Amino acid sequence: MSAFSRRLPVYLLLDCSASMSGEPLEAVQQGLKTFVNELKGDPQALETVCLSVITFGSVAQQVNSLTELTLFKEPKLKADGLTALGGALKVLRGCIAREYRKATDTQKGDWLPLVFILTDDPPTYLEEFDRQVKDIKTLKAANIIAMGVEPYVDQASLKRITDNVLLMNSASAGDMAKFFAWVSDSIRITTLRFGELPPLSTLPRPKKLDLKPGANIQLAPPPQGFTIVP
Repeated sequence: MSAFSRRLPVYLLLDCSASMSGEPLEAVQQGLKTFVNELKGDPQALETVCLSVITFGSVAQQVNSLTELTLFKEPKLKADGLTALGGALKVLRGCIAREYRKATDTQKGDWLPLVFILTDDPPTYLEEFDRQVKDIKTLKAANIIAMGVEPYVDQASLKRITDNVLLMNSASAGDMAKFFAWVSDSIRITTLRFGELPPLSTLPRPKKLDLKPGANIQLAPPPQGFTIVP
């Protein structure tokens, strides 16, 4: 992908805490593989999308740096420990600071990153979570969408991060397949609409682009059985 291409950075923040061990994490692993393969089959996505994976259990880490789709290889996920969602937000901010490409005389600037969070538990390390929520909302560095897995996820915590919160019924293989298909469809919708949008550098800052239905950047309709948190 050349410096003359305008990239769409996509960050996946995946809960790999102990509560996701066993079949749930296997479902995430398979869903991620299918998701990557589907995007690689989309010519518009191949030209635009760069993908990164950040995992969080007791420790949050970027396991895949921002990589163009043709070179991306999905990581082997392991479940362990607590739910350091605040740490994942901190890692995300650092990644965007390093990897987000600003417009210059010799390169095109990136589109505002899309961030998809998947978690099944309330966050732990609450002081860190409170601090990182404040920082991420102040910076307005990305369009963030959060998917909570019922029955134990804390909706209120996710709403503190973003207005775009959805719920899925379970971490079953079927629901995880629906989730990753929905993420893929949402990315495709975004890339297809780029021809209708002005470059990011011409948009007022720090105003956040609205992801709600009817806005310039849209999410795909939620899968059957998934709900939008008002």
